[in-house]
Amino acid sequence: MPFDDVPAARDANKLRQAAEGGDLPRAAPPLPPGDQRQGHAAAAPRHRPPTVWFVLAALALAAIGGGTAYWYATRNLVSTDDAYTDGNTITIAPKIAGNVTELNVTDNQRVRAGDVLLRIDARAFLAARDQAAARVISAEAQLTNARLALEIARIVDPARLDSARAQRDAVKAVLIRAEADLRRQQALPRPATAQTSVDEATAASAQTRAQLAQAEAGVRQAEPVTQTIAQAEAQLRELEGELGQARAQLLQAEVNLSDCTLTAPQDGWVTKRNVSFGTFANAGGALMSLVTPDVWVTANFKETQLNRIRPGQHVRISVDAHPGLNLRGHVDSFQMGTGGRFSAFPPENATGNFVKIVQRVPVKIVIDEGLDPNLPLPLGLSVAPTVELE
Repeated sequence: MPFDDVPAARDANKLRQAAEGGDLPRAAPPLPPGDQRQGHAAAAPRHRPPTVWFVLAALALAAIGGGTAYWYATRNLVSTDDAYTDGNTITIAPKIAGNVTELNVTDNQRVRAGDVLLRIDARAFLAARDQAAARVISAEAQLTNARLALEIARIVDPARLDSARAQRDAVKAVLIRAEADLRRQQALPRPATAQTSVDEATAASAQTRAQLAQAEAGVRQAEPVTQTIAQAEAQLRELEGELGQARAQLLQAEVNLSDCTLTAPQDGWVTKRNVSFGTFANAGGALMSLVTPDVWVTANFKETQLNRIRPGQHVRISVDAHPGLNLRGHVDSFQMGTGGRFSAFPPENATGNFVKIVQRVPVKIVIDEGLDPNLPLPLGLSVAPTVELE
């Protein structure tokens, strides 16, 4: 019987072939005599080489050095990302009501100071201006007549009084003569005079007394010279007031007429335009806004960051929308109150559920250099200012 046919031999050959083909794990090499342990104990752990410790120490020193350098470079810098561009916004609203008959601007258009933005129908205001001008002319004519009347009164009234007094004196003289004739006629004996002569003297005396009474009345009528002149002066002042009122109405009419044309108060960009040609504009209604070229930064620093910030300190500003735009500026001023204090609904801290929250104070930063005239900064852009502390 061959050796390979023996079952034990066949099994040994199969095990040898499986080990050579990788189907079974190979036996571990025998341990050196010094590393053998009793039973199946594991081998002892190997020690790290010294090079690894040197690398770890170098990395730790580099981290400490980098942190120290970063602290040294930023110890006098304070920055915040809660900052935005800010500026002036002018609301364009008419002072009078009417239909828009001319519109010369469109959205986001650049305008110069004095440019005509739009016009409102001015026909009614033009008619009102003409009526006011006519009232001024009429008041001026009446005032001229009053001045002339005052001058005449100052001359005529005293002369009238003097004339009345002279006429009264003349009548008194005639009365003296008439009474003397009457006494003479009455003193003559009857045969020496006729009754007709006595009657005529009596009638002449009575008539003269009546004329004297009339002259006295004329004097009394002409005596209030001061009062009549004062009345003329009061009439003059009244007409002067009416003339002033008429001129004021004319000025108001001219102002209303000029308000029909809306011009740009200063340079800027037209924004939020909500008016079109033919729109009926109400007095005081916002038609558009004008953003001026003056731009600054409002940075909301934490109250814990304000310890060393002072007006005049230099500031570096980066703009999120324009990474290549590096702006330089300075701290201008601090708002006298936190942002929450001037909000629509200020927080009420006098409650039992108070939680302390770090407040932020708006700081105005004026941009000194770096602006590109061809690249305007819209209001509200996110910026990151960095204040260089002294």
